[in-house]
Amino acid sequence: MNVPQVHETLQCHYPTCAVQITSAILLKVGNLVKLERKAIVCYISPMTDLFLATNNPGKIREYEQLLAPLEVRLWTPRMLGLEITVREEAASYVENARIKALTYVQASGMTTLADDSGLEVDALDGAPGIRSARYAGPDANDADRYQLLLQQLEGFPWEKRTARFRCVLVLATPDGEVYSTEGVCEGIIAFEPRGSHGFGYDPIFFLPEYGMTMAQLSPEVKNRVSHRARAVQEMLPILSRVLAGQTRHSRKGADGQSHLSS
Repeated sequence: MNVPQVHETLQCHYPTCAVQITSAILLKVGNLVKLERKAIVCYISPMTDLFLATNNPGKIREYEQLLAPLEVRLWTPRMLGLEITVREEAASYVENARIKALTYVQASGMTTLADDSGLEVDALDGAPGIRSARYAGPDANDADRYQLLLQQLEGFPWEKRTARFRCVLVLATPDGEVYSTEGVCEGIIAFEPRGSHGFGYDPIFFLPEYGMTMAQLSPEVKNRVSHRARAVQEMLPILSRVLAGQTRHSRKGADGQSHLSS
């Protein structure tokens, strides 16, 4: 490929690009590069980018599997060095997720998927609900939270321990589009924790149709029946459409013009 002489460095900072042209030396990784009037035009690869508004390793593992059909490249705050504290103090899952999505879409410049989820126990009037992650205090771990819940349900018979996991997803684009979906999984709070898979309240969330807790399910089964899986299934058609329209991006070149890939 013949590259005309360029007397300056042009670097694309779009996350998927590893493209740099300096003094007629072309370096590229996975992307096609075209020069027009000393401008760099990047064609992103078929795999598109999606920012996940979480550093929770359990959620990230699940999203990697749940979003696999889209062949997207996932980014997290830690991967981009973003240290942002989002106060989840809204009165609903959808509003908490919306706040996270809008915060990170602005910070990352990428289409962003955020969620808020919780465990709703009927005998506790829906608690812990949107406070599920903070139920036992800011420094508590998963075991602290579900052990507290078990203590509060002491004496409640099996039929009074009905509960559900709820997950709300919010997708936000740099262009200002916002979409939301919801998934619910019904179950019963077990009398003791069982299982080593999953995270959060999974060890005490019993699924009668499977005869085991969420933490006893294989990841493959959980990712078909969980609240997060159901929310993602509702979101997949929206994600497919939104990301299909983002397979190109522009960068202003040395001539001051915006050059759009096609």
